[in-house]
Amino acid sequence: MDKITEKDSLYRHLDKMSTHQLLESINQEDRKVADAVYAEISSIASLVDHVYPKMNDGGRLFYIGAGTSGRLGILDASECPPTFGVPDDWVVGLIAGGDKAIRKAVENAEDDMDQAIIDLEEYGLSELDTVLGIAASGTTPYVIGGLKDCQKKGIVTGCITCNPGAPVIKHSDHPIIVQVGPEFVTGSTRMKSGTAQKMVLNMISTSIMIKLGRVVDNKMVDMQLSNAKLVDRGTKMIMRKSNLTYKNAKEALLKHGSVREALRALDD
Repeated sequence: MDKITEKDSLYRHLDKMSTHQLLESINQEDRKVADAVYAEISSIASLVDHVYPKMNDGGRLFYIGAGTSGRLGILDASECPPTFGVPDDWVVGLIAGGDKAIRKAVENAEDDMDQAIIDLEEYGLSELDTVLGIAASGTTPYVIGGLKDCQKKGIVTGCITCNPGAPVIKHSDHPIIVQVGPEFVTGSTRMKSGTAQKMVLNMISTSIMIKLGRVVDNKMVDMQLSNAKLVDRGTKMIMRKSNLTYKNAKEALLKHGSVREALRALDD
């Protein structure tokens, strides 16, 4: 397979460039990412429209990946509880090599085709769940093996890759192929490919959570009140929806634990 993600950079002699030239050139490439993601809107929508009803019935969304891809999945999954006030196991990110691989690469972990399903089954995988493989190259054995095993078990699968024709696509019911082109540093998929994956993951999880009712109007009414900034934000949301002073709005928020519950109590 001729991998776009491994093709030579469009730029030469990077080590001879000035700082300004480096930054301008990287940015020039980064500006291509949004258009590449836009071209896959229909594919992303197909996945979201599949996952939403399953999650509405109690299913979960799993991300599996290795290296940068795995870390991006964990990042997106870990931000769902504080942002939308959902349980930790609604969206789950798994990385080849386990949690220790989040900070430091684990040798050969991504080459094990049998480990992903073992990791997934620790969560009691069911047919209500959806498993999304994240692999810029589309050739990561951990991801391919995991999706293949899931399909054998009747679990619906999807993938995010940056290479058309990648092996991972064959094992994905909902493939998302974001063609961002060669990386600025040849083969460094932590750059454009990683940015594309992050954008798509944001779109998937945010859209699903909105459809599940975790956003009212454009506000995160179920966000966890985990720091002073979020308490302040929640207090001001309540003030805009009521005639309360800042002090009373904050008291209501802290008493009821979320913007949604505080507003509900005020309406009673």
